[in-house]
Amino acid sequence: MLEAHGVTHQGLVRPTNEDGLVHDADLGLFVVADGMGGHSAGEVASRLALESVHTFIRRTKDDEEFTWPFGVDLRLSFDANRVRTALRLANRRAFQVSESGAEFAGMGTTLVTVLITGSRLTYAAVGDSRLYSVRDRALSRLTEDDSWIATLRAREPDLDEEQLKRHPLRHVITKAIGMLADTDVEIHERTLIAGEVLLLCTDGLHDMVSDREIQEVLAERASLQASADRLLAQALERGGRDNVTALLVRYDG
Repeated sequence: MLEAHGVTHQGLVRPTNEDGLVHDADLGLFVVADGMGGHSAGEVASRLALESVHTFIRRTKDDEEFTWPFGVDLRLSFDANRVRTALRLANRRAFQVSESGAEFAGMGTTLVTVLITGSRLTYAAVGDSRLYSVRDRALSRLTEDDSWIATLRAREPDLDEEQLKRHPLRHVITKAIGMLADTDVEIHERTLIAGEVLLLCTDGLHDMVSDREIQEVLAERASLQASADRLLAQALERGGRDNVTALLVRYDG
């Protein structure tokens, strides 16, 4: 059984909300996106990506006659191929729109995608939106950021974290849906345990609220709505400099 609750907010500085989310417990699909681009292009990018992923996952659940747009990777499971193909479709659609006019040039979106079938979790992330897991009150981060800061940190692990947090390039991402004509992402799978909670979120949350603070909120085992609302409130209390999105999913076995 799956339970989910999501919140999204434009924050206290940005004029619009370019984040978006999908939660469809019937499909076991949960997605968070953070669009980027001038004017309303970021909002368009995130919406297109979310729609593309949702539609493909829905079509491939029961429709055995549906023709897949790309070849499958025989090394991957069925669900892993579904997620991989859904992200490639989302990327193609966003890239095509970005090439269609000056107002959409350079648009793109982050995307963190979760697909749950039974107790099997399949997930992938592009950009700096993240997936966390809480098992037995312990928080672990399941994804790595595609960002300039993450690359620099990997190359020079002794760099001061406080300096990195203030670095002018700290928000530059190195990979996004719609950035190139095609993309391929690493797909991960694991088995969920009863009571495990997943958090999908944009950088508007994890830049404002530390991993330790996220763990403290989720370890309280309050309702998903109460936990999501509290995480959002903390991000806004710290200034809400960006759009904020948090999507919580609980697997009850």
